[in-house]
Amino acid sequence: MRYIDAFNHFFPQKLWDAMMSAEGAARDIGKRMRGVPAIYDLDERLRLVDRFENYTQVISLGMPPLESLGAPEQSCEFAKLGNDGSADLVKRYPDQFVGFLASLPMNAPEEAAKEAERAFRDLNACGLQIHTNINGKPLDAPEFFPIFAVAEKYGKPVMLHPSRTSDMPDYKSESKSLYEIWWTFGWPYETSAAMARLVFSGMIDKLPNLKVLAHHLGAMVPFFEGRVGPGWDQLGKRTSDEDYGPLLKTLKKRPFDYFKDFYADTAVFGSRPATICGLDFYGADRVLFASDCPFDPEKGPGYIRDTIKVLESIEMPLEQREKISFRNAETLFGLKPAVA
Repeated sequence: MRYIDAFNHFFPQKLWDAMMSAEGAARDIGKRMRGVPAIYDLDERLRLVDRFENYTQVISLGMPPLESLGAPEQSCEFAKLGNDGSADLVKRYPDQFVGFLASLPMNAPEEAAKEAERAFRDLNACGLQIHTNINGKPLDAPEFFPIFAVAEKYGKPVMLHPSRTSDMPDYKSESKSLYEIWWTFGWPYETSAAMARLVFSGMIDKLPNLKVLAHHLGAMVPFFEGRVGPGWDQLGKRTSDEDYGPLLKTLKKRPFDYFKDFYADTAVFGSRPATICGLDFYGADRVLFASDCPFDPEKGPGYIRDTIKVLESIEMPLEQREKISFRNAETLFGLKPAVA
């Protein structure tokens, strides 16, 4: 079986060097990432990818978001270095890297839209990686709309990556999140909240051909199908300080149907129950194979191997298995189809 890994992370050399020589937050990430060499060491990454037969990756930058690393001027520089470097890797190593997702300086929205245009037009980017909030601002803020419009114009997906840190407390009485709750439960919430904002803000109605993939198998949405469906059919019944009734009437579809139209990926840390739940909700036509490489205890191969193992353990027709493993990625990203 062929596998196209739709969501995994790598820093091109020139970007990595620039980040390590910068002041502040950009350089600080090196302290964390040096323990994961496959995210910045090309030789290590190539060895990792080559361990698996008929396997290739669509690469994107790792955390944190570029907009969190400094002023807009610095984010713009990092975005260009990251996108140029990723495009070069795809060109030089087509067997290992079949494509890349462009990253944007989202703290400079006008420049971000221009960089998205450049990435699609000049670098042949497969899509955009956008985080679920922009330094605390929601994605449905008006200044970000043109960026999503560029993705729709080129028929390329927006890949939602969660972003939340410990400075967002779990309780009002505290100043920070404890025990890494901000990551374990916060990231799925972040993704789900971002999806909801795209739906209820009307952005998806305004951009009907926009394709959005929610990382980690659609986050909380599949498990909370009852709340997303019958629950949100009652929008406004639980709110006394605002009238949401008219909002439901402005939507072109039932809220539940919008959430079914998102795409999702299989990066759930090798969890079989989560994979079954997500596949049941989204169906084989809207799920893409992804591993979140190289973030696992083995620094890369573990989640790739475990995700493949989970998929192979689930009975399904060959046609569906091929869609999840590589054909959906070919279609969504506009990649050259594999020879039958």
